[in-house]
Amino acid sequence: MGTSLAFHIVFAVLGVGLPLLMLVAEGLWLRTQDEVWLNLARRWSKAFGILFAVGAVSGTSLSFELGLLWPRFMAFSGAIFGLPFSAEGFAFFIEAIFLGLYLYGWDRLTPVVHWLTSIPIAVSGALSAVFVVMANAWMNSPAGFKIIDGKIADIDPIAAMLNPAAFHEVVHMTLAAFVATGFMVAAVHAFFLLRDRSNPFHRAALGLALAVACISMPLQILSGDLSARAVARLQPAKLAAMEAHYRTQAGAPLVIGGIPQDQTMTTDYALEIPRGLSLLTAHDPNARVVGLEEFPRDR
Repeated sequence: MGTSLAFHIVFAVLGVGLPLLMLVAEGLWLRTQDEVWLNLARRWSKAFGILFAVGAVSGTSLSFELGLLWPRFMAFSGAIFGLPFSAEGFAFFIEAIFLGLYLYGWDRLTPVVHWLTSIPIAVSGALSAVFVVMANAWMNSPAGFKIIDGKIADIDPIAAMLNPAAFHEVVHMTLAAFVATGFMVAAVHAFFLLRDRSNPFHRAALGLALAVACISMPLQILSGDLSARAVARLQPAKLAAMEAHYRTQAGAPLVIGGIPQDQTMTTDYALEIPRGLSLLTAHDPNARVVGLEEFPRDR
């Protein structure tokens, strides 16, 4: 499943970011009547059609793997966080419908109507990611149910979707998609621009892709800070494991690199930034950070 996820995430990320580039490019053509923007939107739409098809197939295989590889987990939790998966299915079908109109409507729809069909594609593509990340967030911060006598009761699907980890994970992943897509598309057009520096097509594409990436990047830094502090609050064991932080202490250092040694609870050859971890997790260089020693190894 890890291999499937690693393959699918590439197409999922491009499925969120590329429709935004198409939307903006065609909008700039409507405003300026510069054919470069029209050609750019057409070229990107062809690439997106292929990426969408491959992403749909790889995503379908993942949905089967959830039931085949994790049957007991899905039997336990499917009724709790099944709603975001269902909502993602609706978003996917809306995106597929309007993508068909977009791809086959270049010479059949008026320019404005054709541009309008790109809006549901961009919105539903982003919503697909939002709903899936909500399901992932629930696994990090379960909510919306009670366990009574060993059985699930009082299920609240909305509370499960809006669990404590949902907001920061959704924001972080959406911005990550825009950053990754922007820089990936910029890299492709930068390569061709180096071969022909006067090409207006690649110059316009590079400028637009970098604009999306560079606008999203500062916001991503802020969302990363929000996510780090949320993990420290909601999942202290995960934070300690990620940062190789073995011993609970105030003014905890940030460990960069090195080889963790579980037996001695040390990290060999590591570079330590004094009080760095406390500063990142609590905005307080003297804050107390819980270490792995607080959690039993068999849990």
